[in-house]
Amino acid sequence: MSFQNPVFIPGPTNMPEALRQACYMPTIDHRSPVFGKILHPCLEGVRKVLKSDSAKIFIFPSTGTGGWETALSNCLNAGDKVLAARNGMFSHRWIDMCQRHGLDVQVVETPWGQGIPAGTYEAILKADKNHDIKVVLATHNETATGVKSDIGAIRKAMDAAGHPALLFVDGVSSIASMDFRFDEWGVDVAVTGSQKGFMLPAGLAILGFSDKAIRASDKATLPRTFFDIKDMQKGYDNNAFPYTPPVGLMNGLKLSLDMLLDEGLENVFARHHRIAEGVRKAVDAWGLELCAASPEFYSDTVSAIRTPEGFNATDIVTVAAKTYGMAFGVGLGEVAGKVFRIGHLGSLTDAMMLSGLATAEMVMVDLGLDIKLGSGVAAAQAFYRHGQASARKAAA
Repeated sequence: MSFQNPVFIPGPTNMPEALRQACYMPTIDHRSPVFGKILHPCLEGVRKVLKSDSAKIFIFPSTGTGGWETALSNCLNAGDKVLAARNGMFSHRWIDMCQRHGLDVQVVETPWGQGIPAGTYEAILKADKNHDIKVVLATHNETATGVKSDIGAIRKAMDAAGHPALLFVDGVSSIASMDFRFDEWGVDVAVTGSQKGFMLPAGLAILGFSDKAIRASDKATLPRTFFDIKDMQKGYDNNAFPYTPPVGLMNGLKLSLDMLLDEGLENVFARHHRIAEGVRKAVDAWGLELCAASPEFYSDTVSAIRTPEGFNATDIVTVAAKTYGMAFGVGLGEVAGKVFRIGHLGSLTDAMMLSGLATAEMVMVDLGLDIKLGSGVAAAQAFYRHGQASARKAAA
């Protein structure tokens, strides 16, 4: 691939130059008050992005996977029962982590391309008369399939069942790009990372904890040291981490939050939706289909595009990188070789997306797929022209 081209993988995403420079900063004494001036705006800014008035924010030197482990190890005990749906590679990996931690996972097998079945969750929770299930897991945006699940519906299902389980949500590829409502949806732990909607390098696991989750942490006995939120909170109270913090990344996060909040969260979400809709128009013009089974599941951050039976979709990614220096995402797990993925999140514009669509078209034509060169680009162009005009009218 070429450093001159934007990437269209579902993360890490393109980095604005200002954020790259913010991460590239001189050494400071991370135990001095100077670090507090970076730390606390980050905690406050993340809380705003989560749309929460009260969530406790924790930022660890890690990735979303470390965030998963933070959620589990701080709130659960060995043998606790967890309810989870497996509808993609990342929900699968969180389930695997639960099992490695000695948790009892009740798995709802769900077709890859479908969202989490809230009705099934409700029935299971109603049947759990003894409230053995301690946590409900939900992947908000399944990065492997381009499928969005309705977290509000899952909360309604839990409430309808009158069940006290905690709700943990993986928002790694949704938070800071798609609408996320921590308080309204009754989320207890939200997990995300720095390398997607926050437009930074990988290296930060970012979490929000509800008061209920904090109380659960008082009774949790799973081992934790590096990911202990109580140690982290003690550090925050002294303008520090309990160990050496990733100062440069934190400085980048501070600026990233300023940029997102200055753009306006609703504008950020609208921009992602508009760009994603343009991609979907292109896919339709190509005569292809998304992995996501129907519009209510369509992700605004990543599209997994099915290729014809017998065609190896990974070839599109390989040829795009080798011939045109541009990066797309391969299919993972059950959809490996059946889909290629276009990431459309983070630092991205309509014009940047058109370059990705044009390259994808060239590759597919090169590989002999029955696609007319320019068809998808034209469909996206027509939509973006009207989309931009609508956005301008709405702002006027």
